[in-house]
Amino acid sequence: MRTTFIAKLIEYAKTDRNLMLVTGDLGYSVLEPFQQQYPEQFINAGIAEQNMTGVAAGLALSGKKVVTYSIANFPTIRCLEQIRNDVCYHNADVKVVSVGSGFAYGTQGYTHHGIEDIAVMRSLPHMRVFSPACPVETTWALEHLIKQSGPGYIRLAKQGEPALHKDLAKYKFPAILPLITGHRDTILSTGVITQHVYKWLQETKLPLNLYSVPVIKPLDLETLTEICEFSSSIYTVEEHQLDGGFGSAILEAIHSLRSNSQIERIPLVHRFGIEGKIQSDMTTEAFATQLINAMNTKYAAAKRTNLISDNLSLV
Repeated sequence: MRTTFIAKLIEYAKTDRNLMLVTGDLGYSVLEPFQQQYPEQFINAGIAEQNMTGVAAGLALSGKKVVTYSIANFPTIRCLEQIRNDVCYHNADVKVVSVGSGFAYGTQGYTHHGIEDIAVMRSLPHMRVFSPACPVETTWALEHLIKQSGPGYIRLAKQGEPALHKDLAKYKFPAILPLITGHRDTILSTGVITQHVYKWLQETKLPLNLYSVPVIKPLDLETLTEICEFSSSIYTVEEHQLDGGFGSAILEAIHSLRSNSQIERIPLVHRFGIEGKIQSDMTTEAFATQLINAMNTKYAAAKRTNLISDNLSLV
C-alpha cells in the first residue's frame, strides 16, 4: 500500500507545487522517488516527529498542503499534542500518514504497535480518518484525502497487498464497499485485516457478507442503514483495541440509526473554545451549565413539556 500511496502522491505533486511531503527520517527506497523528482517539496525532519508536525502545521498555515509520513505510532500518538493544538485547532491542511498499522511491526514490540490510533484520531475535531484495505482503496482514499482541505489521517499497511476491487470510481465518498454479498449475516471490516477475512471466507464458503470500510470518519450512514435492514447479525473486525475504535464508531452509528430506545449523548461541544468568551468562563461550572441546558432542551423536546428546572447547577 505504501508504494501505491507514494506513486499517487507523486502524480498530485506534478500539478500542485504547494503539495509537500514531510517525513520523520524515513525512506528506505519508498520515499526516494518523490524526493528525487520534487526536492523542493520534500523535507526530512529527522527523528523529531513532534517538530515534524509543528513544521507541517506552519507550512499549511502558509498556504501549503502538507503530508506527514512515519511509521506506526510515531506520526500519531507521539505527536498527539502537536496534532491537537497545531493542526486541528487551526483546521490546518495537514494529512497524517501512518505506515505499518496494527501489528505490522509486531517484532518491534508494543512501542511500534498501532492499535489505539483510530480511537485517538477520530476523537479530534476536524479530523477525517481513513483505513484502506488494499492498493485500490488507498488510491481512492488518497484522492478524497488530498482534495478536501483540513486535517486528515490515513493508516496504511506496508507490504504488497493485492487489490480487492477493480475500480471504485462509481462509489461516492464516503463509502462502505461490498466484497461478498447475498447473505443474512454481515462482517464489517477495516484496514489490511480485511485481506485475511476475505481469504478466510473464500476458503470456508461461510454464508457471511463482507464489506470493507475504508472511511471511518465520516461513516457512510446510507449504506450502513441498508446493511442494518437486511442483516440479522453484524460483526466488526479491526486490528485495533476494542475501546473507541472502528467497532465503537459502528456501534454509535447503528444505535443512532435503528435503536428503539432513545439515547441522547450530551458531550462537551465538539469544537475548539468558545468564541467571544474569556478564559474565566471556560470552567467546569460553565460547561456543566451548558450540558444541563442541552439536556433540558432535549428532554423537553422529547416529552413536549419542560420537566427539568432551568436552575439546575453543579453541586
